Order: sequence, then C-alpha cells, then structure tokens
Amino acid sequence: MRPIKAFFLASTFVTASAPAANAQVNVVASIKPVHSLVAAVMDGVGEPGLIVEGAGSPHTYAMKPSQAQMLEDAQLVFWIGPGIEPFLQKPLETIGTTAKTIQLMDSHDLVKLPLREGGTFEEHDHDHGGNEVEPVAAEGQEEHGHDHGHTETAKAGHSHDPDDGETAEAGHDHDQGETAEKGHDHDHGETAEAGHDHDYGEGEFNTHIWLDPVNAKAMVHEIEEALVAVDPDNAATYEANAEAEMARLDELVLEVSAQLEPLRDQTFIVFHDAYPYFENRFGVTAAGSITVSPEVVPGAQRVGEIQNKVEQLGATCVFAEPQFEPQLVSTVMEGTEARSGVLDPLGSNIENGPDLYHALIRNMAASMKDCLGQSS
Repeated sequence: MRPIKAFFLASTFVTASAPAANAQVNVVASIKPVHSLVAAVMDGVGEPGLIVEGAGSPHTYAMKPSQAQMLEDAQLVFWIGPGIEPFLQKPLETIGTTAKTIQLMDSHDLVKLPLREGGTFEEHDHDHGGNEVEPVAAEGQEEHGHDHGHTETAKAGHSHDPDDGETAEAGHDHDQGETAEKGHDHDHGETAEAGHDHDYGEGEFNTHIWLDPVNAKAMVHEIEEALVAVDPDNAATYEANAEAEMARLDELVLEVSAQLEPLRDQTFIVFHDAYPYFENRFGVTAAGSITVSPEVVPGAQRVGEIQNKVEQLGATCVFAEPQFEPQLVSTVMEGTEARSGVLDPLGSNIENGPDLYHALIRNMAASMKDCLGQSS
C-alpha cells in the first residue's frame, strides 16, 4: 500500500505544480448582453460573473455585497461605460482596483450614432440614403491591425449587410472626446424635461452599442484581446471561439434583416431611446421615445407631445420595457389606435450564457414583427 500511496502523492504534487491551461480566470461582466459575448469567447475555459441580474436596470442598479466581492476578486472586468452603468464608476475606482477594466464603448471599429434630441425624433427616409441618423466614426481612427472581418464603421446612411464593406476610415484612438458631425445640433434645452441633463451617452454618442450585432463583433474582438492578454495559455481557444461567434453574428444579421424587411415603413414609439443601433442596422424606425432617460418620469407636456406624435404619424405600436413601469405606455396610448408591445434590450428573462445575445436580438425582432406586422 505504501508504494501506491507514494505514487498518488507524487502524481498529485506534479499535477498541482504544472500550469493548467484550463485554469479559470476571474472575469466579471456588467450586464447580460456583455456577459453573453464574454461567455461565448470563454467557452471551454471558464464562466464570467455577472453584476446586473434579471430585470435590473443598469441605469439605476445598486450592487449587492456579493457582487462587490466579485469585483474585488476580478482580474478582468467588462462593461459598456458610465453612460450605461453609472453605478459601476465608483466601485471600479474603489473596489475593483486590481482588475483590468475594459470599457467596451472604446472598442475598435464600433459604429457610433449621435444622440437624438427630445421626445420626438425627426422622420426618417427609408431609401437608406436620406435623412436618417448618421453613424459617426470616432475621430482620429487608424486602421486596426488585427483583422477579424469586423472592420465596419461609420459611414453616412444605413447598411443592412454584414459584409457590406463599411470599413473604418481609420482606427480608434480610445479618446472619448469625439464630437458628432457638423450640423447635429445638441441644444439640450429644447424638448427635454426642464432641468434634466439627459446626456446618458458617452459625449455626443448613444451608448446602447450592443444592439447592433456588427458592433457586437467589434466587442467580441476586444473581449478576445483582453482575455488573451491576461490568460495567454488559452489564447488559441479564445481566438477560435471569437471567430466562431463573429460568424454566428453575421448569420444573425442576415436572418433578422430578412425578418424585418417588410416592416420598414411602420413607425413606433419606444420607452426610452435605447434602439438607434438596432434601427440603423435593420432599417426600422422609432418616431420618438416616452422618456429621454429611464431614470426620469416624463411630465405631462412630454407625454402630450408623444401622444400627438402617435396620432400624427399613425404610429402602429408603443413599446414598453420589462425594467420600467408599464403605466406610462398605457397613458401614451390613450385615445389612439396604437398597440402595445415589449422590447427588452437586456435579455432580462433569457437564461444567461453564450446564446443569450442571439436570443435577445431575435426576441426584439419577433416583438416588432408581432406588433408592427399586424398593419403591414
């Protein structure tokens, strides 16, 4: 028995001493869509932790002690940025000080869209070359050297083809001081609620970047690079997973584009302006939002403006969100023929994991088809 016991002790010592290629890195993601993309890249290596669970809103979230501990133990933290998760700013500076923090709003080759002002948006043309909100390239971009086929950027107009060759005129210098194009007037005093600073984007840009699957590809590449940097032993797995995920995202764009093609002439109202990236990618059009910022209850004047917009445009649907009070949607719909639907930009009720992101985009498309399609 002694030689056998000695053999197992020696084997255990060697196994514990050898570097393990599948040792889990402590990774944390802020919101469910980011968690899903990180989980896809980490598949076969480990699972990331998640901060904002369930139907919690990242705009108003309060962390639990267990989540603060997760941040403290993390080696790598992925978030969009303070425009989406303002609650994370201070904890990242005071608790997660040893972690490498990746702000995905700074990802290379993102399509960035300027903030839309007020509760009612300008009418969009549907010829993909007219007066739609223009994507804006980040200032000073230079070519990004690592080619994963996701070098889409911001050119004027709409694009609905994942391989349409929209390439970055330059690469991203990670400077958040970029400004929007000339002619885009950001007079914050016009139709916003009095006294409310409604810039919940990064500078002049809307920050709901993940709702364009082409932006998700850029985020996947950023995630891959960060994981390889902290865990080079698993570089081959991360790279293969990233390539596979990007291919799936291309397929998702084609699928959803075909599904929403018949609905491009339908107008609708959203709860808050979270959807310009989804609209820009798939050619659907929101006529306005009930509130400029989800933390602020709109006043009677704003609700009246939206009701008028619904009636004037014959808006087909008014979409609520599971994170917020549905009564406002009912109020806006009073006296109109609009129907109600639900859009969930976070995938609140979808099981966490690599497939959540794809289910989130498909569910949004299905909700639009269910509500808007009744009039098409």
